[in-house]
Amino acid sequence: MSHVTRQISRRSMLRAAGATAGAVGAGIGTTAPPAAAAGASFAHPGLLHTHADLDRMAAGVKAGAEPHTAGFARLAANPHAQSGWRPRPSTVVHRGAGTPQNYAALYKDIHAAYQNALRWHITGERAHADTAVAVLNAWSGTLTQVAGSADRFLAAGLYGYQFANAAELVRDHEDFEAERFRGMLLDVFHPLSESFLAHHNNAVVSNYWTNWDLANMACVLAVGIHCDDRAKVDRAVEYFKHGQGLGSIRNAIPVVHDDGLGEWLEAGRDQGHALLGVGLMGTICEMAWNQGIDLYGHDDSRFLKGAQYVAKWAMGEKVPFTANTRRKGAIGGWSGSETVTEAAPVNPEMTRPIWAMIANHYTRRRGLSASYLTRIAAKSAPEGGGGDYGPDSGGYDQLGFGTLAFTRDTSAEVTGTGSDPRPQTAATASPSPSATASPSPSATASPSPSAAGDDLAATGSDGLLGWTAATGVTALAGGLLLLRRRAR
Repeated sequence: MSHVTRQISRRSMLRAAGATAGAVGAGIGTTAPPAAAAGASFAHPGLLHTHADLDRMAAGVKAGAEPHTAGFARLAANPHAQSGWRPRPSTVVHRGAGTPQNYAALYKDIHAAYQNALRWHITGERAHADTAVAVLNAWSGTLTQVAGSADRFLAAGLYGYQFANAAELVRDHEDFEAERFRGMLLDVFHPLSESFLAHHNNAVVSNYWTNWDLANMACVLAVGIHCDDRAKVDRAVEYFKHGQGLGSIRNAIPVVHDDGLGEWLEAGRDQGHALLGVGLMGTICEMAWNQGIDLYGHDDSRFLKGAQYVAKWAMGEKVPFTANTRRKGAIGGWSGSETVTEAAPVNPEMTRPIWAMIANHYTRRRGLSASYLTRIAAKSAPEGGGGDYGPDSGGYDQLGFGTLAFTRDTSAEVTGTGSDPRPQTAATASPSPSATASPSPSATASPSPSAAGDDLAATGSDGLLGWTAATGVTALAGGLLLLRRRAR
């Protein structure tokens, strides 16, 4: 199949027809996903950023508006966002214990491609576009396999969705090897992610915590959109709603309490992995939204309730917790279980670049009150990206720069200053809390250990998120996954 005609002008790219994600729909407190995505084809760019989003960022920076300029300053200062970046591709990338790990070069190059592409769209400086394309072309012309222990599935999920997002921003660049890149996504990344969702590395379905499913769902969804593959998109959406693993929304958020908070399963594990999970679920919701699929509002906005819960807990405030037991082990092999009885301790200064996107969706697109999200987004602003949150892989699990990318007009925002986390419609507006916020110090990352000698690891190795706290987990023998559920 021949390449489609590619435009080289940034201005023509930004003005091309695309999904408009920021408009407020009819009715108070609600808005619909972009109508442009409702047809047979997908909108492009249409993963984390649409044409309207890119125009909004560029206009805000050009006008010197806050918090856009503060967000752009973090991007421009990041070493990965420089046009002098040079890629270091490998034929085989290894992640996980027992392998010669070399995956750091991959995630650093992906972030360099993404950051340079984003910087190009904002400034129009062609050198950044050329750098992003050179990085993507180098990897698509070299990489043949992602290998390693169970952590290879994390690598496929995390880096697959990130690769697709970087490529989406330069898909019309005349030097981008678009078909070859799609082949890499379809042949190297997607098969591992699909295998994990279908078979969970031949483990019992609850062996892997929530973020494993979410990373691989994000990959399947992003690859489906970038490659215009409706079946893959449908697969990811269906798994989000009804999948058996712990990443589907009712397993990730098993209890909705009477106060409107949705208990996040991994809050019983540790803070770092819970933040990762919320960030990944938000990423899935945003990518789906830009194609006309409303996962943000699914099941009475269950994700809003879960994100509010994690935001409150991560700021050091008390949250309810329901004891639960999950079954672990290999199918036909070893087995066991563990019970979690309380929410893990937190460090209120720990932050990840995940909150601006979620807070802006619910408060500005939908006009809902989300006081905990509003507060934690302000505290975390201006959000940086890969390389700003520690040197280990956990600091690269989100693409970041949400203050720049997702800050929206205040006209759709509600006051949201009360303590009630339940969604409320309102017609009044308040200024953005992130406009005057100062950045929170990054936590120091340290590697998280994998289960010794266990390829069915319950956690990622080598600093997936290197802030593991005590979790109050008690190991038990045998048992099934028992999650008490209570209706709101």
